[in-house]
Amino acid sequence: MILLRYILRNHAVPFLFANVALMGLFLLQFLMKSADRIIGKGLDILVILQLVAYNLAWMVVLVVPMSVLVATLMAFGGMSQTNEITIMKASGVSLPRMIIGPLISGVVVAYLLMLFNNDVLPDANHKAKILMFDISQKKPTLSLQPGVFSQEMQNIAILAREVDQNSNNMFGVTIYDYSEPGKLNIITAQKGRLYFTPDMVKLVLDLDKGEIHEAQTSGTNMYRKIYFKRHRIAMEAGQYSLQRSRDIARGDRELSAEVMLHIVDSLNTIAATYQKNMQTEINRAFKGDSTQKPVDAASQIARKNERDLNSVLGVKIRSSQQVISAAGWQLDRVQKEIDSFMVEVHKKYAIPVACIIFVLLGAPLGVMSRKGGFGMAGSISIFFFLIYWAFLIGGEKLADRGLVTPFWGMWSANFVMGALGLFLLYRSVKENITINFDWFKRFVPKHWRSAENDTN
Repeated sequence: MILLRYILRNHAVPFLFANVALMGLFLLQFLMKSADRIIGKGLDILVILQLVAYNLAWMVVLVVPMSVLVATLMAFGGMSQTNEITIMKASGVSLPRMIIGPLISGVVVAYLLMLFNNDVLPDANHKAKILMFDISQKKPTLSLQPGVFSQEMQNIAILAREVDQNSNNMFGVTIYDYSEPGKLNIITAQKGRLYFTPDMVKLVLDLDKGEIHEAQTSGTNMYRKIYFKRHRIAMEAGQYSLQRSRDIARGDRELSAEVMLHIVDSLNTIAATYQKNMQTEINRAFKGDSTQKPVDAASQIARKNERDLNSVLGVKIRSSQQVISAAGWQLDRVQKEIDSFMVEVHKKYAIPVACIIFVLLGAPLGVMSRKGGFGMAGSISIFFFLIYWAFLIGGEKLADRGLVTPFWGMWSANFVMGALGLFLLYRSVKENITINFDWFKRFVPKHWRSAENDTN
């Protein structure tokens, strides 16, 4: 029990450290990627923080398995470097017994991550999509340049000869109002102030000491001139404010596994209906002969169509062929939807299970590398996680195209990595193997290498 707690303590600290470091990297990447869609929108800091919080959910799903691999490599690499692994083996403790603690913790983390994938991630993804959509619809904050007509507002052009950026006051204001067809309004004022109402619903323009010139553009001679001391114009500010949406449909990544399985059941019922319609039409075309396969029946329909093109039978066959083709197209579309949902269902469980797989893989790799620094452990982890992610993305694409089943598309990465981990574990138990990663150091960032040397 003392040995178990010692190994878990060596495993827990790097796990927490790796989570913080990797979350920081993913967050920095997200901010750099989304900066062009956020900057210049005049967003409140709370809205930006809310967007970041929603997107932290998918980062957790990627970071946690990777942190498990980093922590396992650092824990067992550090103990191997200080010859603690050798001492434990000499005391009769085998490597499989050493990884029992990290393996149990990996099972616990995997279970919690499965709950997170089904209860937290779908809602976070949905809210992030809604918020990003609302941000994309929001126009940049209105800005006025001295001596330049601003036509950012609908049906209104504003010219201010002087603008005080600190007080939002304008001097020498001229406004062209095109809001009423057939009528032209020109407003001049000595001073004006443009501001939003507190709820960001209205854009208000307060004017002092000016004139309103009204004229008809339809050919009449009507002209009116109005003097005012104070005049207020209120306009809709929806295009400049962040309007929150409510009824955006959820995608497959915004649903739990339970909901998607219910949808798949409904789609299977629809697919069975299409198959039944195809078979019924084939039976009708061949007078109840249900022994023909759909492909053979289609080919026979085509041959009969060529032979009896001008007969009543030819018309019947052409009609049956159209019905079968339409049902086949619908069936293919429904099957693609089923595959897409099932891919997401398997992904919600395959990625958490990787936490267990990476313990099996990281323990023998750490013992063989005999390096416990974050630089080497992080580099090896990135290398294997890229391979894992390539399998996962490739499997998802193949499953979406119907080339492999969703199960094999999502779980093949776990099977490959798990088999590799068990093989390395077997070799490390049978032999004292050391892997030299000196050639790999040139791919490691210099500041990581210096950190590792300081640790060593």
